[in-house]
Amino acid sequence: MEEIIWKISDVNSTVRQIIEGGLAPFWLEGEIGTLTIHRSGHVYFILKDKKSQIRAVFWRGADFVRRMCLVTGSKIEAFGQLTVYETRGEYQFSITNIRPIGLGDLQRKFEELKTKLSSEGLFDENKKKPIPVLPRSIGIVTSSSGAAIRDFLNIINRRFPNIHIRIYPAPVQGKGAELKVAKGVRFFNQHSPVDVIVITRGGGSMEDLWPFNSETLARTISESNIPVISAVGHEIDFTICDFVSDMRVPTPSSAAELVIGRQQELQQNIKDLKRRLRSTLELYKERLKRRYEKAANSYVFKDPTRIINERQQYVDELYTKIYHSLELKFEREKSRFTSLLGKLKTMSPDSVLKRGYSIITLKDTKKVITNANILPGTEVNAILKEGTLDLVVIKTKN
Repeated sequence: MEEIIWKISDVNSTVRQIIEGGLAPFWLEGEIGTLTIHRSGHVYFILKDKKSQIRAVFWRGADFVRRMCLVTGSKIEAFGQLTVYETRGEYQFSITNIRPIGLGDLQRKFEELKTKLSSEGLFDENKKKPIPVLPRSIGIVTSSSGAAIRDFLNIINRRFPNIHIRIYPAPVQGKGAELKVAKGVRFFNQHSPVDVIVITRGGGSMEDLWPFNSETLARTISESNIPVISAVGHEIDFTICDFVSDMRVPTPSSAAELVIGRQQELQQNIKDLKRRLRSTLELYKERLKRRYEKAANSYVFKDPTRIINERQQYVDELYTKIYHSLELKFEREKSRFTSLLGKLKTMSPDSVLKRGYSIITLKDTKKVITNANILPGTEVNAILKEGTLDLVVIKTKN
């Protein structure tokens, strides 16, 4: 009997006919393990239950999936048909309709823990510690063989190799990984102080990232005295570790860029300050130079005795001015004295007598008589220009 030798393509084609012809379309229940929306608009899943998983595709289902807000961990009921992808010899479930069952056990646990820790204040902004602008040493908690640490170190070593990196190796996936990561955070706090701690790993499904949704790890991060940066997963991935850390960055590379960016910013600031300082010093130097040249050309330095002579000249002028002022004042006072003396002489009794007048006084008291109220018979004296007369009042007139 002649042997029949099959070609692989024939086998896959036959299997396809058997599977697709033997099973009618049906509803399939499962939890989304991974979800990828291709730019073509097709959506690729891995659906799973507690024991098994199956590949699935939703042709041109991107808009539908977005409207339903489906994510990793969502439980769904999908209607479709089992098909075979002959090229790879794989069968998959081709979906035509989806209806959600719930958020999924993992998603529900995530939301419950998030709500609990948030109510306790572990996510409060006022509790977050500032990230140092220029860390001298960085502690990294991650898998020592993972892509995350390679990406981080490549960026650091290429651009800033002088930063001191300390790595605490810890599994970042699987049972008990959260305890190892938490131990790494405590290690840096207790035994090997660094300026900042980075917890990092690459992307993955919700199950892969589940250790970073641990309450134990969250509380360890919250109690850390050292600032903690969470760089877990991809930009669309969020974990409890992100919310409780002092800063969240979307990828491991972003954490390295953050450190480098801060150093570059500081270095640029230093360059700017140097340039401004140099410009200020040059300007100050130029001002001092002009002041020196002005002083050097000053007569004070060229002829030091000149300022003394000028001051002496000023004193001489001041003396002359005071002298003339006093002489003028003396002349004015002398003239005034002469005038007053003349007036005094004019008004003196001798001057009056010389003009032919006489002065009448009582004989006994020599009191000058100023009115005619003198009794007849009163003896008086008349003082003349030359000599006196003894008189007796015979009669008076008013």
